[in-house]
Amino acid sequence: MSLDGIAAALWRIRVAAGDCLDRWYEELPWRARVALGRRGEQIAARHLRRRGYRVLRRNYRAAGAEIDLVALDRGTLVFVEVKTRLDGARWPPAAAVDARKRERIRRAAGVYAQSHGVERRPARFDVVAISGAGRARRIEILKDTF
Repeated sequence: MSLDGIAAALWRIRVAAGDCLDRWYEELPWRARVALGRRGEQIAARHLRRRGYRVLRRNYRAAGAEIDLVALDRGTLVFVEVKTRLDGARWPPAAAVDARKRERIRRAAGVYAQSHGVERRPARFDVVAISGAGRARRIEILKDTF
């Protein structure tokens, strides 16, 4: 096995172990006091970092909207909307990002790009959908959703 193969295997183990520890950590009783949306954003930021994203900003507000996370994924600027549901079976988290919400996020993203001088950088809009809690939690990154 080559050095690159070993490094890739170790990275996958690190990601899986981190996800497992996150589930255990979220089940601690005192964690219930943190608002669900805030917990979801924390979980999403950790999840994205483990997958190679670099989180640049959290809760960026502009143009009457809020972008939950602004990240960099291999040179691409990513604007992330995080949706968390305890029971994702009835209503999937990603379904909560309607046309009005998408337009507001696009406006805020334009302000971010202009104010940080990154208008020419490739950009995309992702949704991180978190459903369930504890060991039953599912985290899904929906890339380039709008």
